[in-house]
Amino acid sequence: MTSAPAGVSGAAAAAAGPAEAVRGFDGDRYEVIVIGGGPAGLSVGLNLVRARRRVLILDSNRPRHSATLISHGFITRDGVSPLELRALGREEFAAYPTAEFHQGLVGTITPGEGGFTVTSRGVRGSADRVVTAPVVVLTHGLAETLPALPSIRAYYGTALHSCLACDLFEKSDQPLALIGTATDLAERALIVSQVTDDLIVFTNGASDAVTEAEEAALAARGIVVERRPIDDLEGDRSGLTGVRLADGTIIPRTGGFVRPTWTVPDAHLAELTGLERDADGHLVVDAVGATSVPGLYAAGDLTPPGPQQLIVAAGAGARTAAAVARHLLGPL
Repeated sequence: MTSAPAGVSGAAAAAAGPAEAVRGFDGDRYEVIVIGGGPAGLSVGLNLVRARRRVLILDSNRPRHSATLISHGFITRDGVSPLELRALGREEFAAYPTAEFHQGLVGTITPGEGGFTVTSRGVRGSADRVVTAPVVVLTHGLAETLPALPSIRAYYGTALHSCLACDLFEKSDQPLALIGTATDLAERALIVSQVTDDLIVFTNGASDAVTEAEEAALAARGIVVERRPIDDLEGDRSGLTGVRLADGTIIPRTGGFVRPTWTVPDAHLAELTGLERDADGHLVVDAVGATSVPGLYAAGDLTPPGPQQLIVAAGAGARTAAAVARHLLGPL
């Protein structure tokens, strides 16, 4: 079940040209195109328009965390809705005269002399666009595939969550489930055990999700590993009530966490020859967010190590914005 989604050489910077060569353009020519309007993208955009750069943010308005009602851990915004956080960020960005936001789905990113051409398909009545800029910043995040359980969407974002840093405290002292098949399940279980003494790890039949040594270590902490396959989740009007195994056994639980599979949406990256990625498909960047393609930057969840807290993504966006602003000045 899926939901949406190296430093730059002096020659590359010269090819982008100094900012003054771009400022005179109108219409569909920008200094920076940011693809993705979450915390990372909005942070990039806000910091760059404050540097008086002409910035376009392209966003589909289909965030991965759309099922989450409340987010936590963002200083001054603890407990805010993720959608409200995006709306506030968009409002702040749009208040600057060189800012523009457009709702659309990115089709292609084509490198060329002096920068990139980006196409997008309009959604919800917005127009299709063909825009250009010397710099593109990718901040569109990841696609998320949840465990294949028929009723999981009914509880995801309320009883079940994927972000431990965001939602762990609210599950304190409850009988919890941790469901997944990834090999980091034991490590995640250890983190969940900070808030509850009643935790069961469900590997859903995956033999390699938790090793025997890890199971023994978890057992020493009072954490149970359940290896039998899951049929579905149980619940009523009060919410989640249990996990039903394939053999019919129902194990009472009131909440917990799932470990999704995260992937980088990459159809629009096809023309970016030489784009370096790690073993998990994340875009490899340097300390300031520059990718292996000159003029192309990335920040947020689609860079290693993957999913991050909202405040961490926003911080990465601010750091990358500073690097992009310097890039646009060209070499000394």
